Amino acid sequence: MAVEEEWLEVESLDLDGQGVAHRADGKVVFIDGALPAERVQAVVARRKNNWEQGQLSALARESPLRVRPACPHFGLHAGACGGCKMQHLHPAAQVAIKQRVLEDALRHLARLRPEQVLRPIEGPAWGYRWRARLSVRYLEKKGRVLVGFHERKSRYVADMSVCPVLPREVSALLVPLRELIGTLAQRDRVPQIEVAVGDAVTALVLRHLQPLAATDAERLRAFARVHHVQWWLQPGGPDSVQRLDDDGPQLAYAQPEFGIVMPFRPTDFTQVNPHINRVLVGRALALLEVQAQDRVIDWFCGLGNFTLPLATRAQQVHGIEGSESLVQRARDNARRNGLASKTSFEVRNLFDVQPADLVAAGHARRWLVDPPREGAFALAMALAHLHGAPDPGWQPPQRIVYVSCNPATLARDAGLLVHQGGYRCCAAGVINMFPHTAHVESIAVFERRQEAAVA
Repeated sequence: MAVEEEWLEVESLDLDGQGVAHRADGKVVFIDGALPAERVQAVVARRKNNWEQGQLSALARESPLRVRPACPHFGLHAGACGGCKMQHLHPAAQVAIKQRVLEDALRHLARLRPEQVLRPIEGPAWGYRWRARLSVRYLEKKGRVLVGFHERKSRYVADMSVCPVLPREVSALLVPLRELIGTLAQRDRVPQIEVAVGDAVTALVLRHLQPLAATDAERLRAFARVHHVQWWLQPGGPDSVQRLDDDGPQLAYAQPEFGIVMPFRPTDFTQVNPHINRVLVGRALALLEVQAQDRVIDWFCGLGNFTLPLATRAQQVHGIEGSESLVQRARDNARRNGLASKTSFEVRNLFDVQPADLVAAGHARRWLVDPPREGAFALAMALAHLHGAPDPGWQPPQRIVYVSCNPATLARDAGLLVHQGGYRCCAAGVINMFPHTAHVESIAVFERRQEAAVA
């Protein structure tokens, strides 16, 4: 590893938040810590025939968008926290770059441009992360415990005392948690603590590889009383999670615009950023243009994050998910919110959807699609197949709103819908769900082409 003498002009950022530059011979260099419009030198760590990867070592011209990181643990140095990648870039510029990532993915991977670029959905840049998985490591030789995210590009746990992206009250728990774990008899058998913040309570899930001693359980209870948190224990997989004690408030979040309260377990998938989620749900329903007489299908419905708000606007909403336990929880949430009569749910393998499955699900003028990072390829393929070979007893949806956490799989599926499925991409935009990270969430709207509908 050596410092390269060549000065490089940084042109853009890639999907991992690295600066992209080219050497004089055209070779691409990815530079961790570099920003667009900067002139830099880099320490190269990896070399391939067509590209190199390295770290910023010298800065001759600084970007006007570079800012001072708010977190003392952010940086390029050894031991720096790897939870954030873009704290050195102004938050507004982060959003602009994510918008460009989305547009580039649609243009290069799907060969399309949305007819309208939606205004980005933005929110607080700090204290937004209401869900987090903190790693725990007991350093026996040093007699101390570390609690936090992993170090940058490392499996080691960063030595953290604060975290500005966590809610202030959760950030303040990092040092007390280190001290607590250090007192446990099983301190070397605790690999992680998961954090889930609800509107009324903060839950901490202790992953423990051996049964807890009675004295350790009492230490957890004492900690909970002092710091006003709720402990859950996880001796095995996610389904093994149970509350240490049954008293105290229920973990839940509200969607005030729709009069809905959503109970959840701390290991359930819920959006990390509740401020953005509330705006996102409202934006998705507005873009879907739901009418009171509509039947809507919510693919990948989860606990009902979109299903239940949709049910306050539509005549009927059908939620489809791949997990029996999730579907049961969604039914329970619908019942608690008085929406059982307006919702229905089914379990289906959403990564093996066939055209016959779409026909069996029935006609719905509106679809809401919210898949994981893998996207909704099978669903888009089935829709494209039915466009080429229509079923006389079924009609495709007139409008689809697709919420994505991966611009590459969104672009892949968008290409199918537009080029083979009879749709046009009438709008797309980014959702800054994870400020200071390179993670890009987005939303896209597809409308049935008029000539396709006539045919």
